[in-house]
Amino acid sequence: MTEQPSLIEYPCDFPIKIMGKAQQDFTQVALAIVKSHAPDFDTTTMTVRSSKNGTYLSITCTIRATSRPQLDALYQALSDHPMVAVAL
Repeated sequence: MTEQPSLIEYPCDFPIKIMGKAQQDFTQVALAIVKSHAPDFDTTTMTVRSSKNGTYLSITCTIRATSRPQLDALYQALSDHPMVAVAL
């Protein structure tokens, strides 16, 4: 099976949305995962929104993506963490 060519030209700014239950440390955990895969991520650009009832948080981080393997590893790390419900 051949690998699909990437439709993304690297490097590029790439937004990642991370959603999970609003609980203590969720933002810090998500940020730590993002920074481990994109060390140059500017934390001041991160946006956090709460759901209408305050049950969930949505975090958007726009990273400087350098490769598909970088993005794949980041999504895998986010998906594997028990506090993360969805990573888009």
